[in-house]
Amino acid sequence: MAQDYDSPRSKDEDEESIEALGKSSRQSQASDIDDDENAIAEDYELPGADLSNEDSSVTVIPMQGDEFVCSECFLVKHRSQLAYTTADGEPVCEECAD
Repeated sequence: MAQDYDSPRSKDEDEESIEALGKSSRQSQASDIDDDENAIAEDYELPGADLSNEDSSVTVIPMQGDEFVCSECFLVKHRSQLAYTTADGEPVCEECAD
C-alpha cells in the first residue's frame, strides 16, 4: 500500500500511538531492571558478612628458589623481574623501580 507523505496528518492518531509506546516501554524496562538488580545482588557479598559456612579451599604454593619478595610492593616475583637490590640487601622489582 502506498503512503502519501505530503497529506496532512491527524494529531489524535500520533498522540495515541506515542502514549501506547511510552506505557509499554516503561513496563518492560521496570521488569528488566528488577531482574538485573536481583541477579547482581545474589552474587555480591557484603564486607563483614558471615562466611563461616563457606568452604575456602585454596592451594598455597611455597615461594620457589628462583623467586623473591619485593621490599616495595611485597609481592612474590620471579628473579627475572629483579631491578636492583638496596644498600640493605632488600630486592626491588622492575615495576617498583620505575
